[in-house]
Amino acid sequence: MKVLNLQCSQAHGFEGWFGSEEDYLSQSERGLVTCPVCGDAMVSKLPSAPRLNLRSHEASKAPESKPSEHDAPSTATPAAPASMPSAQAAQLQSAMWQAVKHVLAHTEDVGSDFAEEARKIHYGEAKERHIRGQASLEETQSLIEEGIEVMPLPLPEGLKGPLQ
Repeated sequence: MKVLNLQCSQAHGFEGWFGSEEDYLSQSERGLVTCPVCGDAMVSKLPSAPRLNLRSHEASKAPESKPSEHDAPSTATPAAPASMPSAQAAQLQSAMWQAVKHVLAHTEDVGSDFAEEARKIHYGEAKERHIRGQASLEETQSLIEEGIEVMPLPLPEGLKGPLQ
């Protein structure tokens, strides 16, 4: 099994699992490797270091040294990541996923009936609750003009179907 760190042209990082390097190359050439966030097929491999267990089994049984009373705890702060934009992009992507998961967990999907259901709730014809669904640009503009608060939420491709 080959686990690769991948990134799309929009800087979304993700992990891909393949049977071999040849499987990755074959799937990539056919456009089957896509970003789970935006669906972009322009995916590239990121450098990664494999985890190598170089200690022998016997060496791992050696007792750990205990710090002496003269050892002071380290106050050094970890070095900043080599690439801050990449780290910030990863934080932003993580925050976006958390927000989308929260919305999905705490709203009712009304599908293509979103505009109609939002109006019913707004005018007191239906029970007040948090809903989500699909609406055209025209329907969305009409809702806003009526004073009904709506917010677009683009869902990543990976959340539109079952995840494996």
